[in-house]
Amino acid sequence: MKPTNQSLETELVKIPKTKAICPACEAYATAQQSKPIVVMCCEGGCARGEIARRAANLLCFKLTPEKTVRLCLGGAFTKDTGQRRLARNAGRLIAIEGCLIQCATRMMQGAIPGLKAEVILADDHYELEPMPFGMDELSEQAANACAQKVASYIANAIKEQ
Repeated sequence: MKPTNQSLETELVKIPKTKAICPACEAYATAQQSKPIVVMCCEGGCARGEIARRAANLLCFKLTPEKTVRLCLGGAFTKDTGQRRLARNAGRLIAIEGCLIQCATRMMQGAIPGLKAEVILADDHYELEPMPFGMDELSEQAANACAQKVASYIANAIKEQ
């Protein structure tokens, strides 16, 4: 797991502000803020994104729940509330990316300048031939098996450190 901090050309994305706050999201962020590892992930609608999302959930809710908290990427990216504070204040931030585009990492580096994350490219830890794009091209069994491989790899790395 290597930290990444890409310094490339940038795009300006204007996100309309909202006064809305999700009480459940804020309560969750407050309750989880003492955990040492924050996990964010790709939330893409493709097969790789789905595998990354499932791996993050397995890691945080089944394999290492005492050490990890699952970040809501949408909440952290679009509003400076509890979810963004989790990312900003993380002792360790792990990004499980579905592919080499690294959307979650790049989004959060835009929201929090200087943010450093340990990037795991999920598709480096499983093999699917041919690699599908759509979720309708991937069975539940295959998605779960791939996610388990990714989550287990990260859980083992966490336990070793």
